Amino acid sequence: AARPSGKARAMAEAGVLLVEEPAAQALPNTAPPMKMTLSARPSSSGGLGAVGFCTAKYQPHEWHQNNSALYSKAFSGCERAERNRFEAKELAEHATAAAQHAQQHATAALGERLQDIHVWKVKLQKEIEELDAETCLLAAQKRRLERALDAVEFPYAIATDNLRCRERRQHPDLVSDEVERELLKELELIGNIQDLLKRTLMQASNQMRINRDHKEICEMDWSDKVESYSIDDKCERYSNQSTNIQFHPGSVKFEESASTPETWAKFSHDNIYKAEQEKLASINLRALIDNILHDTSEDLKRQCAAVNEAFAKRCEEMDDAKHKLEHYLKKTLKEIGDEETTIAALKQAIKDKEAPMKVAQTRLYDRSFRPNVELCRDEAQFRLINEVEELTESIASLKKKLLESEESLRNLEDTRMNLEREIAVKTNSIFIDKQKCMAHRTRYPTVFKLAGY
Repeated sequence: AARPSGKARAMAEAGVLLVEEPAAQALPNTAPPMKMTLSARPSSSGGLGAVGFCTAKYQPHEWHQNNSALYSKAFSGCERAERNRFEAKELAEHATAAAQHAQQHATAALGERLQDIHVWKVKLQKEIEELDAETCLLAAQKRRLERALDAVEFPYAIATDNLRCRERRQHPDLVSDEVERELLKELELIGNIQDLLKRTLMQASNQMRINRDHKEICEMDWSDKVESYSIDDKCERYSNQSTNIQFHPGSVKFEESASTPETWAKFSHDNIYKAEQEKLASINLRALIDNILHDTSEDLKRQCAAVNEAFAKRCEEMDDAKHKLEHYLKKTLKEIGDEETTIAALKQAIKDKEAPMKVAQTRLYDRSFRPNVELCRDEAQFRLINEVEELTESIASLKKKLLESEESLRNLEDTRMNLEREIAVKTNSIFIDKQKCMAHRTRYPTVFKLAGY
């Protein structure tokens, strides 16, 4: 048993006793206390009056043992509490340091990620701008092709018209001469050029579509990176003092569709690489278009000069008989010119009736959608129907007159050929070659227009 402290001995010497019996659970694991028995010694001077106070109580050494046990238990509890406080403080400090370290590493990783995203975003933006600029340049070349193709239509119409006009030559001037051979060469050349320009135009359109597709892919990639940069930038600026942070337990996971850094970088690299390849193809196509337009315009101009030279020689051969045919030529040409003017006027008159016809038919069409009982055969409806019928009759009359005028023109030419065949042959040939063909050929497009400028 532990030795009683000084305070306990003092209490024992003073005869102070515990009033209440200590709790059983506070005692150490010792044998239960023994009850005191009545002493057999002779009573003191107090006599039998003190016998009633000698009841069953704990022994003094048991009392000291109980106190010592309490002291020991309190001391052990204090030691454990102090050790727990120390360990708790160390654990909290370690957890705080670990959390700060982990947050710093995560912030640094987000910063590096932002730099990576920024680098690829700049590359994508540059590629988008370059591809867009290249597409605009290719579009300009495409417009040149379209203008050149439109311009080539006019030489084709001139050559076709020349051949058709020269088919109206009469015997014995209806010969397959050098002019006709050069005109056929010109038509063949124009047909080949048209085919080439159409193929090139289709190729340019396809290349522009491919450029736009790759530009759209790069723009989508760039847009995703802009959004990702905004998200990561917001995440990097989060701190423990932020007011818009909260718990998201379900966010601690990897998405099944998530990419790896390698596949992420490869995706943008492949997009840029493909865009670069298509940009190079577009540059090469533009150079090819330049060469094609230059070569075709030069070829057409050379052939045009050859045809004009053949026409000049042919006309020179037929000028000797011109003075014998002037009187008949003037009269015949005047009638032909008037008839052609009449035909043009009739065609214009027919064309002028199209707008009134559209108005009347559109009115009837719109009025057919009147609801229910409003779909009435009123005076306006009958008047509109009459208007359409009148216009139809008028157009039919004009067309009939147009046919008559055209027939009259053909009759004039037939009459002229029948009455003055031998004289009119030379006149007709000179007129066709000089007044029709060569005059028409003066409107031949320039080299710059044929080149698409």
